[in-house]
Amino acid sequence: MKIFGHPMSTCTRKVLTTLAEKGADAEFVLVDLMTGAQKSAEHLTRQPFGVVPALEDDGFAMNESRAMIRYIDETAPGKKLTPADAKTRAVMEQWISVEYSYFTPSAMKIISECLFKKMQGAAADESVVEAGRKGVTRAVDVLGKRLSASTYLAGEEFSLADICYMPYIEYLYAAGHGDLIDANPAVSSWWRRIAERPSWMKVTGKNAKA
Repeated sequence: MKIFGHPMSTCTRKVLTTLAEKGADAEFVLVDLMTGAQKSAEHLTRQPFGVVPALEDDGFAMNESRAMIRYIDETAPGKKLTPADAKTRAVMEQWISVEYSYFTPSAMKIISECLFKKMQGAAADESVVEAGRKGVTRAVDVLGKRLSASTYLAGEEFSLADICYMPYIEYLYAAGHGDLIDANPAVSSWWRRIAERPSWMKVTGKNAKA
């Protein structure tokens, strides 16, 4: 299996975390976002929208990170990250949908303005940031109600649903807006637990020793 991506990409990190959770190996092929390699003719044959990541597995090719993590969980050995029970699995899918539809669009407004623009030396548009904060606050409130009654989003076991949120929460803290997570005790506690998982430490390099 080959993964074409960038280690700082949020969507690539979902895929790499899933692989790490499964204890699975894959060849990582760097797509250098800084040079625009994601827009190259070669990469567009793998990902027609010119983003990362993409996957190749023995002649099978696909893209879109949420689809990729489902495929990896289904095909790679190791503990399943998708519940076997239909109702619990449906709950997992519900929280992935919440991430995609409500949490991430708002989080990315903040991340784009306060992290990516800053890296380029540009000033943040505070009106966009404020809109993002309102959206994240609403989503976190909903997450908090769930996590006050459940260890993880799908239930008592870590799942793909939890993985889907991790890169965006990490970057909210990097952007200086981790207070949105800290404000809700249940969400904050859940984040501290999942951020300490060996898979996430591996992907983010936080367990690397000089």
